[in-house]
Amino acid sequence: MLNRRELVKRAGMVSCAAMTGVSPRWAAADDGGKPRAMVGAYYFDGWAGRNAKADDPNEPWAKGMPTHMKRRMLEEFAGREPLWGWRDDSAEIMTRQIDLAADHGLGFWAFCWYFNSDSAKVAADPKHTGMNLFMKAPNNTRMKFCMLVANHGGYQLKNTEGWKQATAMWMPILTHPQHLRVGGKPLIIMFDPRDSDAAGIAHLQKAAQDAGLPGVALAACHPKPPAVGFTHTTRYNVGIGWGAGETEHRYEDLIQSIPSSWQGSAEMPHIPCMVCGWDKRPWESHDPKAHHSWYFTGRTPALFQRHVNDAIAWMDQHPDQATPERLAIIYAWNELGEGGYLVPTKDDPDGAYLNALKAAVMTKG
Repeated sequence: MLNRRELVKRAGMVSCAAMTGVSPRWAAADDGGKPRAMVGAYYFDGWAGRNAKADDPNEPWAKGMPTHMKRRMLEEFAGREPLWGWRDDSAEIMTRQIDLAADHGLGFWAFCWYFNSDSAKVAADPKHTGMNLFMKAPNNTRMKFCMLVANHGGYQLKNTEGWKQATAMWMPILTHPQHLRVGGKPLIIMFDPRDSDAAGIAHLQKAAQDAGLPGVALAACHPKPPAVGFTHTTRYNVGIGWGAGETEHRYEDLIQSIPSSWQGSAEMPHIPCMVCGWDKRPWESHDPKAHHSWYFTGRTPALFQRHVNDAIAWMDQHPDQATPERLAIIYAWNELGEGGYLVPTKDDPDGAYLNALKAAVMTKG
């Protein structure tokens, strides 16, 4: 069992002066269990790069902050700060995050990836920092990874040419030895599958085969993806009350609504998605006319553990609808602005949600 000082060092904090005197209730060493399923989590890297307001003298809070930090986060939701701080863009912190995730039963990360026809802009995008650090990390053999292709806003592939351009950027990623495979094929998850393009996907499959791969598995974050090209379904998150106004609801009600989304078939297996929280108020303005959604309070490690157990039970009961690898995915590892996160934070310094994950996923072999 680690003491608090050792935990803070493992999590990558520089100072632990404020963290002494309390013994954490979670162990960081593998206890020899084996996973009941291959459970992963989405990894969003808005916690790298430079905030757009960093040089604004009227916004002193932004100095030194990452791209997606908002003032409301610091003023009203400071307890969401990870133990290593708001930034995650160093090799040391990535190494520690891999150990934390793997030690608690997490099998892979699906890193959010953003397309641009200019490969130089893709390479410079700070939102790709986490995946780039993972691919180079000395301990990355402890986990697998794949891409969640955002394909929304200004990042759509749009057409055949976009698919071809993206394919060239994806090949070094898909051939990485730690890339997650489904049925032997590297997995790509598409957030919005509406850019499905027969010629573009055919090009991707041919390029993968030319690179020595058996092809690519494509999972759509949609219950009814286009008929062209997709092999699996999943979701990024599963919410209720989107755009229905900023009103408070119970986390228990949210997780009770999610199992109805777990539906697959032998022809198109499903990767069930679990949600460890949803409260995006930090990213919303106080303007009553702004686009607001329900937020959910009352989440507890026990409720989350039950939610993960339910997803594993669904795979037990519906093997013909799930993947043979028993893949499942959690929203999310670090969606701190939206309230979906597993990382240990100032409000959860003992890693209670990681403990809950480990209790659900791991069983003695």
